[in-house]
Amino acid sequence: MRKKYQRSSFIALTLLALLNFPAFTQNKVDLSNSISSGRLKTANDTAWHKIEFGANLNQGSFSSNWTGGGVNSIALGLFLNALSEKKVGKDSWRNDFQGQYGIVRNKGQQSRKNVDRLFFDTKYNRELTAKWSLFANLNFLSQFGNGYEFSSDPDSINVKRKVSGILAPAYLTEAIGIEYRPVPYFFIDVAPGALRQTIVVDEDLYVNTPDQKNYGVPIGKRVRTEAALIQIVANFDKDIAKDVNLKFRYLMFSSFKEPLNIDNRLDAQLTAKINKYVNVNMGAIMVYDEDQSNKIQFAQALSIGFLFAF
Repeated sequence: MRKKYQRSSFIALTLLALLNFPAFTQNKVDLSNSISSGRLKTANDTAWHKIEFGANLNQGSFSSNWTGGGVNSIALGLFLNALSEKKVGKDSWRNDFQGQYGIVRNKGQQSRKNVDRLFFDTKYNRELTAKWSLFANLNFLSQFGNGYEFSSDPDSINVKRKVSGILAPAYLTEAIGIEYRPVPYFFIDVAPGALRQTIVVDEDLYVNTPDQKNYGVPIGKRVRTEAALIQIVANFDKDIAKDVNLKFRYLMFSSFKEPLNIDNRLDAQLTAKINKYVNVNMGAIMVYDEDQSNKIQFAQALSIGFLFAF
């Protein structure tokens, strides 16, 4: 119990540090910044959207007599982000899609993915005051392709084992609650009683998951439904400097059945534009979910490539 509390406290401290960040940033929008101009909001705005498409390519090769050692490799990554929001009177509708997929291949090995994320969020808000509103929300999270665990033993019969795939797992969440938005680029949603379905369509996947946990879905079943004692979502999306954008989304889910086993997930992405079409992108994901692992999971990626925004 003490270890669970320490893990949750660690993630909570990380979130608090990020939540305090907006207090040190300026609300003034730099219209010379192409990223900012696409997100400008004024009192007369009724609709706006932002679409970003990017591709990253990394390659390395060594001659056969290269004494420093190394392995030839090539990696390709693609991402598509689409965000739109429309407001009419006290009613608003927000849609957010994020897709990322990347593969890497080292000489002598099979191709392996190094990033894979499929995310969609749609939300309706009814304004109560300038900063508070009621909302109804539908959220979907999964991945595009199969994920494998590769054996380090070349003589092993199971050189690779499938541990995930599209809809294995997938998370579908329905929530109704209240939203606090103190500034246009940051909001917090609080939803007591949210429902979440964990989906694993492959009934044999549990054989390869750690401790055969099957992502929390009972073995032999494809869906597990949980009701939340409380769900909290914090979302930040702002240019923290000229041509530098930071976005993050934090999710906390505490179920009625096991309120102390709190699921935490933080997705963060920092994008810096070098010029109109070239950018540097750094992303990180931190997850603590006992249905997946008893330890904190962390993934990070750094890349340079092309970015098209319109």
